[in-house]
Amino acid sequence: MDSLTFRVGSGRLVSYSPTRSLPWRVVFEDEGVAAYCYACDGRLATVEDEFDITVLDSMLVYNVAAMRREPEGERERLLTVEWSRDGQHAALRLDGVPQVLVDFERRESFCRSDFPNFMDDGSHRWRTTTHAWDDAAMTRFEEAALAAQ
Repeated sequence: MDSLTFRVGSGRLVSYSPTRSLPWRVVFEDEGVAAYCYACDGRLATVEDEFDITVLDSMLVYNVAAMRREPEGERERLLTVEWSRDGQHAALRLDGVPQVLVDFERRESFCRSDFPNFMDDGSHRWRTTTHAWDDAAMTRFEEAALAAQ
């Protein structure tokens, strides 16, 4: 499990699949306005720092202004990324609450914000028409993690 303690408005965490033969990684970035989680494929080349073509999918984790308006909005937060044993699934949690679930095997992601969503481009590379949260998928992930312990 990878973790980061940070304050809303800035923070970055890159987490790699624990299975060395798999190229998957999950990137969390709080860019000051919004925070996103990216599902990435390390086999794809990074063209330059400002443009990363390794991104397979992106999910909104939170809006910074909205988080700061919450009670205790300026307190430190704990971000964690937990991987399945097979390295095909990753869950991003903010203060212990699951926010994003990435399934590299099925090429789909789920997030609490269900944003952004795009029209089907017909490529079938990754499902981006919806990111609606799926409690059943999260339960399967957690049950598999417990069984592995």
